[in-house]
Amino acid sequence: MRSLLLAAALAGCVGPQATAGAIDVTIAADGGERRASVPRGSTVVQALQASGVELGPLDRLEPPGFAVVTEGTRIQVTRLVETFEIEQVVVPFPQQILRNEALPEGETRLLQPGENGLQEITYRVVTEEGVEVSRTPVKSETVQEPRPEIRMIGALAAYSPVPIEGTLAYVSAGNIWTISGDSGSRTPATVTGDADGRVLQLSPDAAWLLYTRRDPGDDERINSLWAVPAIGSVGDPVPLGVSNVVHFADWSPNDDELLVAYSTVEPRPAAPGWQANNDLILVALRIDGVRTRLGTPRTLLSSNSGGAYGWWGSSFAWAPDGRRLAYARPDGVGTIEVDDPQLSPSLEMTPYQTLGDWAWVPGVSWGWDQRTLFTVRHGPPIGLETEAASPVFDVVALQPTTGEALVLRTRTGMFASPVVSPPRVLPSGEVDHRVAYLQALDPLESETSRYRLFVIDRDGSNARPLFPAEGEPGLEPRPPVWSPDGQRVALIYQGDLWIVDVVSGQAHRLTSDGQVTAVDWEGA
Repeated sequence: MRSLLLAAALAGCVGPQATAGAIDVTIAADGGERRASVPRGSTVVQALQASGVELGPLDRLEPPGFAVVTEGTRIQVTRLVETFEIEQVVVPFPQQILRNEALPEGETRLLQPGENGLQEITYRVVTEEGVEVSRTPVKSETVQEPRPEIRMIGALAAYSPVPIEGTLAYVSAGNIWTISGDSGSRTPATVTGDADGRVLQLSPDAAWLLYTRRDPGDDERINSLWAVPAIGSVGDPVPLGVSNVVHFADWSPNDDELLVAYSTVEPRPAAPGWQANNDLILVALRIDGVRTRLGTPRTLLSSNSGGAYGWWGSSFAWAPDGRRLAYARPDGVGTIEVDDPQLSPSLEMTPYQTLGDWAWVPGVSWGWDQRTLFTVRHGPPIGLETEAASPVFDVVALQPTTGEALVLRTRTGMFASPVVSPPRVLPSGEVDHRVAYLQALDPLESETSRYRLFVIDRDGSNARPLFPAEGEPGLEPRPPVWSPDGQRVALIYQGDLWIVDVVSGQAHRLTSDGQVTAVDWEGA
């Protein structure tokens, strides 16, 4: 009796067992059906295995593979097959149009024929019972880049030639052109297409051009500084061995030697793309026959913080005698003696709060008496705003030694950029000069405003609007450039080069390609 009870207890501990025997199921696969006998309690997958039906990794089962079959269950096997196909696609070449004033308007030349590219696209293709149900791109690879078709279209409009005193130089589409004699006589100084327009300066005798050029394939430099002959046909550019010049480089006005002053920055990945060194360095070009050599650089200012917002950088301007330079930075204006290079502040001001990744630096220009600086002063607030946010900017005449500032024009806008004309002799025998500046059309919103060219006498009197005409779209703020005789001003308007007579107010358009980015004008 005890043995029977123990056996019964042990039997109660054993899990449920499939009932012995076999059942019949129907399997539909590969276009046919068949009946199979499988052990009772089998799952769908076990039933297929017992029947010798192989499954692919993507095959779909109905009922699901884990379901237990019963008598008469019908198992549907749907075959899914995955393949990968590579398709080659032709990439049409793009077309580029270059407007060039070396060709008459309307004339077209093919500079580079286009060539289609080739792209390989890999698709994942899934078929269900031999019928495609999906096609999904999973990879794309460019086998051959398309080469653009480049066509040059003439843009030399039929403008009446106007006399040009000295040499007028400008950058258009990355190339530098010079004009001498009249506006119909244009000569390319560079044809490499890489002048970036940050620096374009003619030497005092207009024989050399100082400019910056960029290398799109060089991610470690912003640009580099070069010099090239400005007279005659295209000459060989001379590298100055200087990189990353953003704010300033210019020839000394001293005719004794070809001396260049420049300031540099360090490239940075974050906006604005650099950290200014605020340095100031001199280097001489020495010409021995056909050979050009560089002198040993002389550092006037070593790298420094540059005051408030010094990360943006400082600008400089040579005095007419070449013995001093003016400096301008966000917090003030001052001078530097070449023989004793120390910063001598003349005007301190509250830096303008831009709330962006740039800093405002006032334009500065020397008077020909070398006792006056013409610049822009950030004025006091007019409402509840802070001093740093004040929208007031005035053109002032500044005495560098005393710091005394005479307001010439009020509320001109932050980009007024006063520029002094070459000296002129009045009928009385007095030597005088004018000042050109840009007047904001919306003076209290001058950061985004367009501007208008004005000319005043050196004491701020006789203010006359010159260009553009009333009601026309304003100028983008770029400093104007005086002609050597002080009678005309060159400027960039809507991407084209214009000259304006300051006496008559008559304006002449010299280019029509809309790609001018820099201009300079010097006497020969």
